[in-house]
Amino acid sequence: MPHRGWENGRVIDPRPSPVSAARRRTAIDALRRGAVPESGLDLLATGLGRFESALDAELDAVASGASVFKAVRGEYGSGKTFFTRWLGERAKQRNFAVAEIQISETETPLHKLETVYRRLTERLSTPSFPPSALRPVVDAWFYALEEDALAAGADEDDLSGAVEELLAARLTEVSRHAPSFAAALRGYRSALTEGDESTASAVLAWLGGQPHVAAAARRSAGVRGDLDHFGALGFLQGLLTVLRDSGHRGLFVVLDEVETLQRVRSDARDKALNALRQLIDEVHSGRFPGLYLVITGTPAFYDGQQGVQRLPPLAQRLATDFTTDPRFDNPRAVQVRLSGFTLESLTSVGVTIRDLYASGADSSDRIKTLADDAYIADLARAVGGALGGKVGVAPRLFLKKLVGDVLDRIDQFPDFDPRQHYRLTVDSNELTDVERNLSESSSADDIDLEL
Repeated sequence: MPHRGWENGRVIDPRPSPVSAARRRTAIDALRRGAVPESGLDLLATGLGRFESALDAELDAVASGASVFKAVRGEYGSGKTFFTRWLGERAKQRNFAVAEIQISETETPLHKLETVYRRLTERLSTPSFPPSALRPVVDAWFYALEEDALAAGADEDDLSGAVEELLAARLTEVSRHAPSFAAALRGYRSALTEGDESTASAVLAWLGGQPHVAAAARRSAGVRGDLDHFGALGFLQGLLTVLRDSGHRGLFVVLDEVETLQRVRSDARDKALNALRQLIDEVHSGRFPGLYLVITGTPAFYDGQQGVQRLPPLAQRLATDFTTDPRFDNPRAVQVRLSGFTLESLTSVGVTIRDLYASGADSSDRIKTLADDAYIADLARAVGGALGGKVGVAPRLFLKKLVGDVLDRIDQFPDFDPRQHYRLTVDSNELTDVERNLSESSSADDIDLEL
């Protein structure tokens, strides 16, 4: 999965409270790979105060049964992936389930909502379970139904019938749009009761939108064919019901890199844009209580004729005023803007990562002395130069070089001094396509640090 950059100046000093070695290692390991950490972003994120109040209020509203749609805009390197994962962590703190989906023409085309739903169930995680958490969620739901039935006076002899009644009652609204969702749940439970694990797994796979499930398993559950575009919306509605009844307060879903729609065939692009418009309308209609849906894209996607502007009804729904000073952007708006990096903010990021690294290293003092603030500023300047002076897209490569080439060496080799023994080199094979295009105007193979 490709990884994006970092929010402008949004990394700060480590929290005053102790940081576990595991959480620190997870964050540092991801930076070493040139990736956005999957978790532990609270150790890194700050400067997001202008968003926190509004977004927390939206998450709380969703937890109470509302639904929210949000569009995040930013150039490459502005921090869209970091931002959405940070927000996803805040959602998990509220006991939301979370799914991050990468939109792409070949793997996950947006105009095929059945594929989007399948990716959602594959990437579904909860505070207790990593992807795919679909089975633990469904099992927890049936356990909750049994507990509710027993609390209502059912005994062991009629428990199965009482659970069936509760299932039908809880999925009444869902069954109007997707009756096969409830049928598949019944089929799954029936297979488990009979000890038929293979059929149970197959039925659950079908419930998760997987194609080509064995016909025998589908027949046993009383369902037919594969999930289609329109059925996917009903299944999403059903999944939200199951999540809520199994103790989760909502579902946070990210559709990342939606700007890839600009590069697909015009007919597929038009279908995808219309599918996005349909999703937004369904969210705003109240059909999906407990859903917080986020998309990310570049300004060109939102403003260009090959993107949102191609479908006027969609452009109208996403229209947001960005003509004022970014300081006064409205975080409650349907669309929020992330700014790019400056040399100063990139240096600030580096200083914070250095301090986080040093806080768990045996050679903490030497790391802070040899990789002092001035050196980090020089390294940031050099990496920006390697990318044609485009500092705004440099954070991924900068942090990768800082951790893997500088801090790791200081930590492991007592006689290593980055000012004497390290010269920044940037190989084309370690660059993303965007970074490579920007570096063509500079001598990326031989860039000296001016110390």
